[in-house]
Amino acid sequence: MAGAQCCKNPPSLNSSSGVGRLEEVGSLKSYVSGDSDSRLAVVLISDIFGYEAPKLRKLADKVASAGFYVVVPDFLYGDPYAPENAERPLPVWIKDHEPDKGVEDAKSVIEALKSKGVSGIGAAGFCWGAKVVVELAKHPYISAGVLLHPFRVSLDDIEAVKVPISILGAEFDEFAPPELLKQFEEALNAKPEVDSLVKIFPGVEHGWTVRYNDEDEVAVARATEAQKDLLDWLYLYVK
Repeated sequence: MAGAQCCKNPPSLNSSSGVGRLEEVGSLKSYVSGDSDSRLAVVLISDIFGYEAPKLRKLADKVASAGFYVVVPDFLYGDPYAPENAERPLPVWIKDHEPDKGVEDAKSVIEALKSKGVSGIGAAGFCWGAKVVVELAKHPYISAGVLLHPFRVSLDDIEAVKVPISILGAEFDEFAPPELLKQFEEALNAKPEVDSLVKIFPGVEHGWTVRYNDEDEVAVARATEAQKDLLDWLYLYVK
């Protein structure tokens, strides 16, 4: 069940934010950033607020500046969660946006990237998007995955992962509390054939990596650290 932390500090969506551009990738409207001729690509999969979130696009631009072609698809089809809509609370909204559909859409995006000559693809998912990434990571669809403050990711999911996986979690998270993340870590440690990292960031809540408060110096520092960890993981495994 989705809860209050999913909705905290919602972004002010802006369709023109970022230095990238809008293109269609795998039949999905997408924000893209970086060199389209790059052989290395990264798919960023949003939380419930979708691909127009400025901090998500800012991160996409940062990853692109490191040499990756970055794609942020609109997996929510122009229908991000709107907290102000009292007639459509999160438990109702999410029934129209189950991650299973996101997984199939992500496969189409990945195939489109491969068809244009991309040889290495990483994926990072935030909250809702983390469930999509972990499903992709159960197969060789991607070279590596990063889960950030995951939502609906289970121990069974983690035990089925087959590609290098990094899990970046918050100290205060009702969906992926530290106790669950430690179980994830134990399961991954029992799979030496899969490189992994599990890291818990102190003093932050679910959603902090792309929904931090700019006035909160600790949150900004932790988000910057997590984004660096994300980029380091992609550098290491997306070849």
